[in-house]
This record gives sequence, C-alpha cells and structure tokens, in this order.
Amino acid sequence: MEIYPAVDILEGRCVQLVQGRRDAATVYGDPLVWARRWLDQGADGIHVVNLDGAFGKAQRNADLIRRLASETETFIELGGGIRSLEDAAGWLDAGVDRVIVSTLAIREPEVVRNLADEFGSERVMVGIDARGGEVVIEGWERPAGNYLAWAERFESLGAGSLLYTNVDVEGLQRGIDIVPIEALLARVSVPVVVSGGISSVRDVCALREAGAAGAVLGSALYSGRIRLSEAMEAAHAKN
Repeated sequence: MEIYPAVDILEGRCVQLVQGRRDAATVYGDPLVWARRWLDQGADGIHVVNLDGAFGKAQRNADLIRRLASETETFIELGGGIRSLEDAAGWLDAGVDRVIVSTLAIREPEVVRNLADEFGSERVMVGIDARGGEVVIEGWERPAGNYLAWAERFESLGAGSLLYTNVDVEGLQRGIDIVPIEALLARVSVPVVVSGGISSVRDVCALREAGAAGAVLGSALYSGRIRLSEAMEAAHAKN
C-alpha cells in the first residue's frame, strides 16, 4: 500500500482544513517546502488539493502546482476545482500524473470515459466523497446517490482508480470507519485510495489488511499525531 501526504493549497499556502471548512484552516507555510519534506522522508507521492479551485478560483495556484510537478519529479495526484474536461486535460498536460474528478464526474459521467480514452485510465481517478453512504458534491453540501452504485459506474466508465473520502470523519483525527471502506473494496476491482480520518498506525494497518491501494495522510500527519516514517513502515509491511 502506498502513502500520499496531502499538500492542500489555499491562497498559495499549505493548509489543513477540518470537515472541509475554510474558516477552520490551519496554515503550515510553503507547499513546496512541505512537499519536499515528505518526499525526503520517503513518501510514495504527493496528494495535492487546489482548495482555491474547490472554492471557485481554479487558476489561483496554477503556477505553484506546475512548479511542484516539475521540480519534485515525483508522482502527483491533483484534485480541487476541476470543473471541465479541459481543466483535467490541462493539468495532465502540465505534468500532473493523475487527476481527481469528483463533482464533475457526478454531473457529467462521460467525462471519465473521455479522459480515460485520451490519457489512459491510470491517469484518471474519481473522487467518491461520502457521508452516511451517500455521495456528496458541491462542497459536500448536496447528496447525489449511493456511493457504491456510483463507484461501480465509474469503474465501468474507465476510471483507473477511486479516491474514497469518508466525510463523516475527515479532518477530525479520530480514526477511520473501516466498514464502508470494506464494502467499497468488495464492490470494485480498481485500486482504491482512502482519505479521511487516518490518524494512527492501526488505521494504516487496517487499510492495508482490507486491501486498499493507498492512503492519504493529512491533518494527523501535520499535527504530529502520526509520523510519516511509521505510516510508511506499516503500509509497506507484508501481511
């Protein structure tokens, strides 16, 4: 299983939010410095979220993200504010290895197929943000249907991987809920990366044993609740 530290960017700074709320942001500084720090410690890649994009200003951090992609020479997956096929294609052409489409994929599912046909399914990840088993979109405000049904549909459309975020526990540093994760892993065959609530080595071990392909570490990593080195050791251990 792979570990991806989150580098969430808001107004050019690396931040962590609680429950996706902008007013609950903790600022950590230069995103490039943090990305390099995590890579120096052995991270498998970097999970970048363009929060300004998610809040409606898609191009605000574009130059910074391009620098991150070109200067780190590591695997980068990017989400946040990707609202069209052109947005996604632009990031892939700019050097991002994998784009994450969420609200766009719900609104226009055929975008998933189009991106997979043009760039290859391995570069297309669909974000499944769920609360209580329902996909939520538009800033986690609007329910959009059963998360398992959507996951199956996105797999059939050619998504190479899924990013599952349990909104109920995201940012709270209280641990994961393994039940919906196991249900998702049982329904799809594409790799699933898990985000939200991962706060301990026990969480990482549970995800690895369940068969998750990767885990995104965010708030708990930045607060020091979990160290990257111990998460990496747990993720790469043999079952």
